Amino acid sequence: MTITMAQAKSDLPVFSQVNTDQIIPVVKSTLAQNREGIKSIVTGMTKPGWETLVQPLDDLNDQLEQMWSPVSHMNSVVNSEALRAAYNACLPLLSEFATELGQSSDLFHAFKRLQESDEFSQLSVEQQKVVENWLRDFRLEGVDLPEQKKQRYKAIRKRLSKLTSQFSDNVLDATNAWGKLITDAELLAGVPESALAAMQQAAQVKNKKGYWLSLDFPVYFAISTYCENAALREEMYAAFVTRASDQGPHAGQWDNSQLIDEILALRHELAGLLGFESYAHYSLATKMADSPEQVMDFLTELAEHSVAAARTEFSELQDFARQSCGVAQLNPWDVSFYSEKLRLDRYDLSQEALRAYFPADHVLSGMFEIARRLYDIEITADAGVDTWHPDVKFYQITKQGQVIGRFYLDMYARDKKRGGAWMDVCRVRRRLTDGNIQLPVAYLTCNFNGPVGDDPALLTHTEVITLFHEFGHGLHHMLTQVSASGVSGINGVPWDAVELPSQFMENWCWQPDGIALISRHYKTGKVLPDEMLKKLLAVKNYQVAMQMVRQLEFSLFDLKIHWQYDPGNPSSVQSVLNQVRAEVSVLPSVSYNRFQHAFSHIFAGGYAAGYFSYKWAEVLSADAFSRFEEEGIFNAETGRAFLHNILEQGGSRDPMDLFVAFRGREPRIDALLKHTGLAKN
Repeated sequence: MTITMAQAKSDLPVFSQVNTDQIIPVVKSTLAQNREGIKSIVTGMTKPGWETLVQPLDDLNDQLEQMWSPVSHMNSVVNSEALRAAYNACLPLLSEFATELGQSSDLFHAFKRLQESDEFSQLSVEQQKVVENWLRDFRLEGVDLPEQKKQRYKAIRKRLSKLTSQFSDNVLDATNAWGKLITDAELLAGVPESALAAMQQAAQVKNKKGYWLSLDFPVYFAISTYCENAALREEMYAAFVTRASDQGPHAGQWDNSQLIDEILALRHELAGLLGFESYAHYSLATKMADSPEQVMDFLTELAEHSVAAARTEFSELQDFARQSCGVAQLNPWDVSFYSEKLRLDRYDLSQEALRAYFPADHVLSGMFEIARRLYDIEITADAGVDTWHPDVKFYQITKQGQVIGRFYLDMYARDKKRGGAWMDVCRVRRRLTDGNIQLPVAYLTCNFNGPVGDDPALLTHTEVITLFHEFGHGLHHMLTQVSASGVSGINGVPWDAVELPSQFMENWCWQPDGIALISRHYKTGKVLPDEMLKKLLAVKNYQVAMQMVRQLEFSLFDLKIHWQYDPGNPSSVQSVLNQVRAEVSVLPSVSYNRFQHAFSHIFAGGYAAGYFSYKWAEVLSADAFSRFEEEGIFNAETGRAFLHNILEQGGSRDPMDLFVAFRGREPRIDALLKHTGLAKN
């Protein structure tokens, strides 16, 4: 769209009319308007209160977010050179404004006066939390710093904004740059027909005959897991693990090496300006965990329960490959391939065999039915909404006949779309100045193979879990009943608690009654047979310890590079990663592996010094779900308790208090160890 102020305030974005030439002027105009608005608030306010201070600031912030949201989202899902250029040009402007806002002494003192006034005690719990968060964030933005340090802080923030965006761009470009046309089908022996059809369709889109291989994850997964051609597996592995690095087929072309070093240095300096010992300490100031030491103890405890078991699992895999396939030594590109063979040998069940029973549309309808039973909501499609791509669907959520939330769903991989899966905010639930409620709207994004020919999109069970995960995030955002935007939905939720609702939803993918709702053979219409169901449940904890230590590797690496950073003698991130791998990894590696160069979660996302959140959320999720196991997985009363105590509360209360309100006690690690089979006798 030619983004105008009227459209920026509209009910939903008009994606089809985005005019990239207008993005920069409108961003500048909106920022100028917000600056004037803030000035008016400060100069026109005689007594700080919710109506005179917080609400008008919230109105300005929401106006900015509604304008920027479609631009930011489209940059991730329909990237183009023009859009990227406009997006990147705006990031420093937005960063500068955010820092100005956070360092405003006038606003800081106004919020402080409000907190110390009689009116503060008259505010609701959620409103008080908003005020407290503002004051915390003012300090974390350096409001108390002397002017010279304020300017340095602002410069660091601006530079980090550019670097992290460039990191993400490099990963996307490096991923898109690699491709390979296979004309001899024998070279793809072992690859399932559904994957071959998708590769053939991709080739046709490029006006080529044969099979087009890319580094999009569905393709990479299919080759690494099923392809008998070890040389091709190795070639794709080398391309995948060297993306955006100094190694591999595009060595140095989109190299993130210097960006990583500068990002870490600037993060450490920023934390130091604010009086923190390290960036890890700074990051934890807004999380449930109290200190890096506490996080390290948690990760170490998990390692104590899983490393030995992971070594046993890998030894069993090596023995199987040697005895059954004559493979003397496993290479990194062999692990997924022989793991799948061992799975078949042990359980007679493959992810590919399950695909036929999980057509995407039926999985969606079953997932929506599970949400209905748990939370008494209805989810229906709305075909009359403008979107950014024909694949995108739009849904609305109703409760007792009233619309309470809406979301876009973009499920399939394509060129110019960032890999992975995520939920993001389009609109936040908030009370408007006129008293009406703005409804929450979410973006749910995945990267699965789409329909091929006359066949519908078919999901592996792993992909089903991914879909449920992102849907859980979406429910957290859309089912909130909080009306103060700063703590509505996922806003204001500590990062190590925000994964609870997403991990929690995954549990229904492993319950027989849940699977009965989401499985139906796309040709016969039959539910997953009992024999296959038993095998699926039996395979749940297959190589679970290997998966656990892989996540611990990521978490420990992230924590250490941010906690133990020494500006006088910075360790190379590769040496830190090698050290962590020596401690917890059981898989073979190669010297050219540059996994960290595409680790967007921590270098371009919100998980810096916080990747451990995934493991902590698994503890919360397993323990929360254990109540459903005790009371019934579709127990309406238990579902209402989770809805009222967790999903509806957003960031309005301390997450530990919310968990205790639901579970009746603080979380324990026991349920996770039991669910994963890692509990020690």
